[in-house]
Parts: sequence; structure tokens; C-alpha cells
Amino acid sequence: MTVWDDLVGQEKVSAQLDAAARDADAQVTAVADHTPVSEASKMTHAWLFTGPPGSGRSTAARAFAAALQCVSPDRALGGTPGCGFCDGCHTSLIGTHADVQIIRTDLLSIGVKETRDLVRRAQLSPAGRRWQVIIMEDADRLTEGAGNVLLKAVEEPAPRTVWLLCAPSIEDVLPTIRSRCRHLTLRTPPVDAVADVLVRRDGIEPDVAAAVARATQGHIGRARRLATDERARARRAAVLKLPLRVDDVGACLKAAQELIDAASEDAKQVAEETDVKETEDMKAALGASQGGRMPRGTAGVMKELEDKQKRRKTRTQRDSLDLALIDLTAFYRDVLALQFGTELALANTEMRDTLDRLARGSSPEATLRRIEAIAACREALDRNVAPLLAVEAMTMSLRAG
Repeated sequence: MTVWDDLVGQEKVSAQLDAAARDADAQVTAVADHTPVSEASKMTHAWLFTGPPGSGRSTAARAFAAALQCVSPDRALGGTPGCGFCDGCHTSLIGTHADVQIIRTDLLSIGVKETRDLVRRAQLSPAGRRWQVIIMEDADRLTEGAGNVLLKAVEEPAPRTVWLLCAPSIEDVLPTIRSRCRHLTLRTPPVDAVADVLVRRDGIEPDVAAAVARATQGHIGRARRLATDERARARRAAVLKLPLRVDDVGACLKAAQELIDAASEDAKQVAEETDVKETEDMKAALGASQGGRMPRGTAGVMKELEDKQKRRKTRTQRDSLDLALIDLTAFYRDVLALQFGTELALANTEMRDTLDRLARGSSPEATLRRIEAIAACREALDRNVAPLLAVEAMTMSLRAG
């Protein structure tokens, strides 16, 4: 199994990355052997991976990083870098390779300080004499100041340093940065391909894999979570009951509050899993006494950690709420498909009776207005509108149609 096998439905991208990895390997070999390097190389120092959520942007970046670090002896016999089994491939894929730095954030943005630390790291020579690879999974969350810091590093890269940036769309990255990157666009994987990889790689039953792949419309990460997390399935089932509950103003306000409460509960559970351990580890690192008393001069560090945890909780709540809105959009898309009598595969086949009833009881125009109301709610949340107000406005629009 090669590192490209996890790039579901991305044959064109896999071929481009494979060719670049071959040229990158040739460059490393040429330097070691003191032989000339081809000027027509498909390898470059900065890459930008874009595509819709679930398309596998970070998976593609990790696979490419693994291929760049591949040390399989088969390469000397004409084999392709990225065997998936050697130490370079394995440690890159699981995130422990010394020369592969993976940056992701559970906060709302990536600031200047973190980016400066990253740029300093990028100036180091690779320990393994191959490549220093920096993967930024949330390049769209760079603040303007952080983007300007990163720009200098991308403009004048250190030798053997490769930047792999991931973002939903090319517009989410500063024009000055994206103009210096080679751009690869990933597509939403086919539902059948997602189901196949869930069965093959995760051991999920074929019927379950097909159902969750269809429900998430090709989003690999969400499909895997839906198949393996009972809590996620229960939450999604509750969200899909909302269209049947917005009969009057009181019901709309109650449904909105329940959506917000569910998102808050998600954020609370994540905090319980991570914040306590993170705080205890920080106290131990700062030399807290057995009774919990902190040394002098450490209050600022603990306050910074608390602020970070609050921002992470906000991000988790917002992501959970956005996921519920995506499920609602898919529900009304199914209603619209039935109203137009299309052959489009439904995402929520287990709710066919409910979908039929709503399709008969409203017009396509009303369904489109409801979909637009959900989109408007997501946009309002992105603009930092108070979540409860945004969701209440949406539920009232769902009732009005």
C-alpha cells in the first residue's frame, strides 16, 4: 500500500504529487552524488492544497510529505517514493518524523507569534538530509499579520524546506502567498469511493459504510466519525428532526436554544477531555508545589493558557453548530430533489417518508428560501453574530418558508 492510497477519488492530484516526489528524490540523490539537477523539475518549495471540506487536503499534504521523506531501498531500483512502509513514510504519516512539522489549530486564528516561531523552525536544515516539510492544515486561519510573516519565508525559502498549505479555497489565502505556491485543487470524493475506504481501512461493515458515506455526501472524516461515534449519530438524528418542530414561534425559539445547547455541550466535553490535563501538565512544568501553589512570576503563563482554552471552546462550539447546519442543508436539499423529481441520490434515505411529506406540503421556492436561510445563518456566525440570535432568525425563516 503506497502513501497515495488514502487520497480517495483524487487520481489527478495523486499523479502530480507522485511526479513531484520523484523529482524531489532525484534532487536529493543528485546532491549526494554531485550530479547536475534537471531544470524541468516538477518539484517546488511551496504548495497550496484547496478543496471542499472532506476532500482530503491534509491527507494529500501528509502523503506528499511522506513521499518526500521516503527512504525505501526500492527507489534505487526505479521504485516510486512513497512506499508507505519505510521508516520515513511511516513516521511522516503518524506525525512523529523529525523533519515534518504539522501545524493545525483548534483556535479561531493563527497569530503572528506562532507564525514567527514556525518560520524560525523552517530555517533549520533537515536532520535526515532529505527535506524539511512544514504542513499548515489551516492556512485560511492566518491573521493578516501572520500571513505577512509567512510571506517572507515563502518568498525566500531555506534550502530543502517545503511549505504545504491547506485551505478550503484559493481566495482564503493572501494573494501574495498563493501567487508563490503551486496550486492543487481536490474534489469531493465519490460516495462509493468513501464507503470503500471505510470498509478497507477502518473495518466498517459495508452497509454502515455506504449509509454514512451517503449521509455525509463524500466527507471522509465526518463519515468515519458517524460510523464509529454513537454520540455523533444521536446528535445528527436530533438535528434532522428540527424541520418537523418549527410549527409556531415558541417551538422555533425552543429549537434554536436546543441547537445552541447541544453545541455548548460538545464544547464542554472537549474541554473536559483536554483542559484539565493541559492545565495540570502546565503546572507541573512550571514547578507547582504539591499543594497546587504556583511559583512567583507564573500567573501570566497560566492566564495565557486559560485564554487559549476559552478560544478553543468557542471554536469547538462554532464548529459543532456549523456541522448541524450542514446536516440541515442536506436535509432540505433532499426535499428539493424530490420536489423536482430528479434522479439525484438522497443523503437521508432512512427518512424517506418524512422527506416525501415535506416535499408534498411545500413548494420548491419555499425549500430554496429555507436553504438560503441556513446559508445566511452560517454567514452570520462567521461574522461573529451572537449564535443564539443567528439560529433563532434561521428557525423563524424555516417556519415561514
